[in-house]
Amino acid sequence: MTDVGFAFHDDVLLPGGSFQMGDAFGEGYPSDGEVPVHEVRVPAVRMDTTSVTNRMFAKFVAASSYRTEAERYGTSAVFHLLLKAPPKDVLGAAERAPWWLNVRGADWAHPAGANSHWSDAADHPVVHVSHNDALAYCSWAQRRLPTEAEWEYAARGGLSGKRYAWGDELTPGGEHRCNIWQGTFPGKNTAEDGFLGTAPVKSFAPNGFGLYETAGNVWEWCSDWFLPKYYRNSPVDNPQGPTIGAGRVMRGGSYLCHDSYCNRYRVAARTANTPESSSGNCGFRTVCLDEPGG
Repeated sequence: MTDVGFAFHDDVLLPGGSFQMGDAFGEGYPSDGEVPVHEVRVPAVRMDTTSVTNRMFAKFVAASSYRTEAERYGTSAVFHLLLKAPPKDVLGAAERAPWWLNVRGADWAHPAGANSHWSDAADHPVVHVSHNDALAYCSWAQRRLPTEAEWEYAARGGLSGKRYAWGDELTPGGEHRCNIWQGTFPGKNTAEDGFLGTAPVKSFAPNGFGLYETAGNVWEWCSDWFLPKYYRNSPVDNPQGPTIGAGRVMRGGSYLCHDSYCNRYRVAARTANTPESSSGNCGFRTVCLDEPGG
């Protein structure tokens, strides 16, 4: 294995430390298991400053000839207002979320369908990647996915007990600090933050650790299985998550989050999906395998 995977990762050293993990405001969905708030200690790690981008993922595909699960299945989920595909490619809508269209030919390289291409959004986060795809990338790049505890510690950026990665106000001084939905979901996005879909990485100010877009833009896979009751018995030191679960943890929210139905852009928010699932609003960031300073 060469060091090709390291060369283009912009990461920062996060100091190890303790923090209070979980929802201190009582704003989470009970079924998500964001409580109780509990102390967690994590070691120092080197983490990507951004989500893995289309440009980065393209390097992986070119070097490995990897085919994502969406490519093998032949379809993936595209948000209806972003569709760029002929009508014949739309195979239907999700039953409980009709704003998601099952689109033939949608994948990481064609994020909105056949009439789109990753190179038109090279510095946007890669999407339509499953948890399994993210693990394949990590194996090639000699990196790994962060644990959920590492992710929340990193996303908080050194702030204690705050609602968001930057504080308690969503738009301090009227400034948009993340890419989420404005307007009436799912039909009208006023795009006051500048974006209907994904934004290029580093579009918004970084948090206190120098990490970008830890709220909104795209969901990010973590390594943990998802079990809502896990926080009740989570170990203090470097928790790795439960050994079983209903899916893999996703963190951070996406450009589709809106307080009318999904306020999961809060820093304590969590959700999950099955490891083989992909969609137009989920990506990932990675952690270096090397010991910090090694």
